[in-house]
Amino acid sequence: MTASEPTTLRDSIYMFTLLGILVNSPASTAGVKFTPRPMWRMGLFSKKPAPLTGAPAVHRVKSYAAESGYVYEYFYEGHRQWRDVLGCGVEFEFRVSASREQWLPAAVVVADRAVQVWETTQARTLSATERYAIAKLALFEAFDQQTAPLRKAIEVRVSEADVEAFAERLGL
Repeated sequence: MTASEPTTLRDSIYMFTLLGILVNSPASTAGVKFTPRPMWRMGLFSKKPAPLTGAPAVHRVKSYAAESGYVYEYFYEGHRQWRDVLGCGVEFEFRVSASREQWLPAAVVVADRAVQVWETTQARTLSATERYAIAKLALFEAFDQQTAPLRKAIEVRVSEADVEAFAERLGL
């Protein structure tokens, strides 16, 4: 090897091996153990959530006195379409705080299948405003169930029974 040749020949071979992995070439990946699991954990291939829509121009901070005795402040950030392996629906995003020092995200997922059961029994569809009201009541119920102030983000999933109970409470 001369002084003008690079001493990092392994790097160029390594780069071709990675390229071979990307194009599924068995010749270039012979002897290489490749497991994509760590990349999934790192979030390299995860899908970014859709942007929120329907957010008010100015956040209106509201308060809720939970049954636990804690007073939570919250504001609405918007909603987005939600989808996972179980189905689809609408995800409502809020920011909540029990101390005004730390604002945490709170997501309330209203699945379409939970709403469809109520809609078929009542023979009418829920409006977007009514879905928001159900999401807000689900958030309040989550506040009521907390035994200590919130310290981390929460996600609330609205079930079919919840939709029925909240709709009755709202007089729908």
